[in-house]
Amino acid sequence: MAVVNTPETETGSAPELRLSRPPGKVGNSVFAGISTGAGIAIVVILGVVAGFLLLRSWPALTASQAEYAEVGFLGGQNLGQYIAPLIFGTLLSSALALLMAVPVSIGIALFISHYAPRRMAQGLGYLVDLLAAIPSVVYGMWGMAWLVPQMEPLFTWLSDTLGFLPLFADFQAPAKNTMSASIVLAVMILPIITATIREVFLQTPRLHEEASLALGATRWEMVRMAVFPFGRSGIISASMLGLGRALGETMAVLMILSPGFQINFRLLQPGQHQTIAANIANQFPEASGLGADVLIATGLALFAITFAVNLIARWIISRRAEFSGAN
Repeated sequence: MAVVNTPETETGSAPELRLSRPPGKVGNSVFAGISTGAGIAIVVILGVVAGFLLLRSWPALTASQAEYAEVGFLGGQNLGQYIAPLIFGTLLSSALALLMAVPVSIGIALFISHYAPRRMAQGLGYLVDLLAAIPSVVYGMWGMAWLVPQMEPLFTWLSDTLGFLPLFADFQAPAKNTMSASIVLAVMILPIITATIREVFLQTPRLHEEASLALGATRWEMVRMAVFPFGRSGIISASMLGLGRALGETMAVLMILSPGFQINFRLLQPGQHQTIAANIANQFPEASGLGADVLIATGLALFAITFAVNLIARWIISRRAEFSGAN
């Protein structure tokens, strides 16, 4: 029981003590039940999705080569030969997008949290949150109508100057290639990563920052010694959130990328790569029977990749927790 002091009486006598009511046990029980139920529901839903994918893809996983030959879009390939280029294209475009988006996101988040004036920081924060709410089809239309034509002169120069490297060889207009799709993906995941990192940077203990400045550190040295170590796990978590969206993005990639089923690093040449999600959206409306099961099997592969990425991220965060603000 907590003790509460009542105000003194008009005669100046000592205040009398009374006992306050303890927190309600019913409220605690309800909150604990809701929290536990939510956690169990997440696990159940994840298990149901995994079970559905495995059940529906099982005929494709166990089919013979003769059965694969009856599926038109397989082109005589088996399931492994069909999925391998899709996995490669998905990982390649997502990795490129993450490589471009993370440094820019860290810079924007750092400017908003530690450099920009208060009013400007609030406006930029609202703008970043607004960008995160734009549908992916809008990004796809923007990329197809504006970005692709704007990239053609740059890609032409890269191909002419550095064409001896496979990365920049054999560019052909229009710029519907992996690099253009990766740039659009980077713009799409930029708001999510920026918003998360910004909130982590704002949670840096004020005493840590003031202690660094009191020891004679410049603002950049304070950021490097106090803000970055505290936010390391948050940066990793934000990057994995962005990577998860990039891995599963469908419409923007489908509208921009000229598809292909090659395993190479020719980023500027069209018709080389395709992602799993975009391929499912492209093929599923006309698929039936074993063809639909094959596409669901590719979805199972994407599910496994996303699950593995999150497991790796949690492992990295747990290893870095003692050196950051995660503890």
